[in-house]
Amino acid sequence: MKNNIFTFFALFSLIHQVALGQVFSYQTFENGQSINHRILMDDVYYVETQFTTNSNQFIKTVGGFYQKKGDQLEVDLEFNSNFPKDSLKNIVIEKTDHWKRVSEKALPLNGKWLMAGRVMGDQERRRDTERPRKTMKILVAGYFQWIAYDTATFSFYGTGGGRYTASDGTYTENIDYFSRDDNKVGIVLDFEYQRKGADWYHKGFSSKGDPFHEIWTSRTQ
Repeated sequence: MKNNIFTFFALFSLIHQVALGQVFSYQTFENGQSINHRILMDDVYYVETQFTTNSNQFIKTVGGFYQKKGDQLEVDLEFNSNFPKDSLKNIVIEKTDHWKRVSEKALPLNGKWLMAGRVMGDQERRRDTERPRKTMKILVAGYFQWIAYDTATFSFYGTGGGRYTASDGTYTENIDYFSRDDNKVGIVLDFEYQRKGADWYHKGFSSKGDPFHEIWTSRTQ
């Protein structure tokens, strides 16, 4: 990706499908290595992440709300892991035919979620999801990504993603990239999950092996 022009698949003929979420992938070659670009989209939000598979290296991620303007998408970024280097808070996505749709079927928990708190013993400790410091998880058609960031300072704290399944109260993540530790790539994590209204209760062990019981709430904006 160069400057503020990001490539864009001819999605406009599929706009009715994007409301349910779509995942796209394409590759570029830089400095002798193949870079995977993975894009998760719904009808309002765009996330693109770059990573390699031969060295399990995370490169960058950007994401935010978009609007269609003619033949382009204009994205107001909420996060940009490369912000200290490029200072980008807005990007423009143009059409291209390089993208391949890799979406799987819609699964339970499909959507955008904000970390809303934790369960400690028999008590819930909630956090304000309106504050600038956020941890968001986006699940689209069999793929997931979590991102920790601050919309006020544009600070980026970490991300990870890959493929997921959710069935009969079991949620499973297969990690394809992890910004904080390349050695986590390839591991599979199983969790218990339960839906209660707008909340997703998520219980298990982190990639470090620490137990947790999290509360995520559906993001409506």
